[in-house]
Amino acid sequence: MAKKQIQIGLVYSAKVGGTFLPVRIDKSLGHGRYEGDVMTSGATVKFSTDSVKGDGETVEQWQARRKPKERDLPDPAPKATGKRKKSSHSEFAVTALIEPGAKTGKKGQPKADKPAKERKPSGLDAAARVLREAGEPMNCGDIVKTALEKGYWQTGGKTPSATIYAAILREINVKGADARFRKTERGHFELTATGIAARTAAAKDVE
Repeated sequence: MAKKQIQIGLVYSAKVGGTFLPVRIDKSLGHGRYEGDVMTSGATVKFSTDSVKGDGETVEQWQARRKPKERDLPDPAPKATGKRKKSSHSEFAVTALIEPGAKTGKKGQPKADKPAKERKPSGLDAAARVLREAGEPMNCGDIVKTALEKGYWQTGGKTPSATIYAAILREINVKGADARFRKTERGHFELTATGIAARTAAAKDVE
């Protein structure tokens, strides 16, 4: 029976401490032994080929398979509860007073200019801010804890550390030398020169 082929960089279900966990394979240790990071916690573990099941998948594929309740979902839009009112004579009177060229909404009433929505900082933005303030490499668990405690990020996800870990790896893989982050050791990241410059510019904008 042929041995299972394990590919570096893919996510497998590996038995760790008696429990199967999603693990991203980082390197081979030889003799059927491997080392990788647990996607749900960022912890680094070692295991053998015999403890791995499945054919492996990319980090993006693993993220796509996660249950909706484990992702950062936007708040649902509030449901309209009021009933539509019938037009009244007073509404027609208001319509007659509208200046030519003015924007109108339903029933001919003037449209109020909607205030621009303030962009909420993303998890990656929060991670960059935490790393810039720390000035040293940190693991995703500590990054998320600090970001939430300081109010830099808000999330309803069940596994925020895994979300940030996968997002940082995706930026590194996609942007390469232009990425804001780089991996320094097992499960630890720091800002690149690009990340420091971007974070400094963002801080000045806030001021």
